[in-house]
Amino acid sequence: MEGLTDPVMRSVLTSIGKYDWSVSEFIRVTQTVLPAHVFYKHIPELKHEGEFQGKTIHGTPVHVQLLGSNPHLMADNAAKACELNAPAIDLNFGCPAKTVNNHRGGSVLLTEPDTVYQIVHAVRQAVPTHIPVSAKIRLGYEDTSLTEEIGDAIQAAKANWLTVHARTKTQGYKPPAYWDLIAPLSQKLSIPVIANGEIWTLEQACCCRRQAGTLHLMLGRGAVTYPDLVNKIKDNHYKNLTWQDLLRLQIDFLRGNAKSDNMMVARYKQWLAMLTQGYPQAKILWQTAKRIKNLDEMLNLLNVQLNTQNMC
Repeated sequence: MEGLTDPVMRSVLTSIGKYDWSVSEFIRVTQTVLPAHVFYKHIPELKHEGEFQGKTIHGTPVHVQLLGSNPHLMADNAAKACELNAPAIDLNFGCPAKTVNNHRGGSVLLTEPDTVYQIVHAVRQAVPTHIPVSAKIRLGYEDTSLTEEIGDAIQAAKANWLTVHARTKTQGYKPPAYWDLIAPLSQKLSIPVIANGEIWTLEQACCCRRQAGTLHLMLGRGAVTYPDLVNKIKDNHYKNLTWQDLLRLQIDFLRGNAKSDNMMVARYKQWLAMLTQGYPQAKILWQTAKRIKNLDEMLNLLNVQLNTQNMC
């Protein structure tokens, strides 16, 4: 999720969420093997030492996601990421962005099953056998006519698992997600199939599992909007995150690393706007926060909110 799951957001979400792993924003591979600093910019967790190497500070592994169309370059960059301690490599064949697709990256490659095979195969050959290689796709580009062929290609190329966003490129992110169209892949393939798309609640997670024929789920925007959604899915006895706890997470987010204070405030506003979909308190907070441009002023607003909650 470009622009959403940056290192600061990963740290915040994995501080409370019981995730098996997290996937980085994609790194675009075009003409060369990227230098280490590019990988570190997107995944600073690679620089962590000891037991947290390649993980968030809360211990959640961060898989390095690559996007490109040249099998050899993708393979060489995957090998480079592994040299930098990547715990796993994920290949993005799902991005629907027009700019990316126009440069022959992301979901446009779903019209080329053989190219998908060549990329996954080349990466699998270049990456040490103990490091997983996975692929993320959509149901197709304009339609679903090649869905099973793409799945077969990815399995034949020896990917460790396949994640499927339950819409085509042309369907974008507009509801609904067609979870039932993942089921043929779940039934046919011997590798794990992970379902993704339009999972915002526990009820939707259960429905997705049932229709897609898999227990495995990947959360996207739903995890950013409902930071404890993964816990609700994994634990029937989980108690919901309180607004007070969520305020603390927002403060932690604002204290994270960013290029500038202005950028951090803008990123926070993006997140708060998403939180308004699930929390009435966020709607009230948004009315004031949307006019604030200064980081210290925003932190002060949240601390006042937190102190008020503590007094209640």
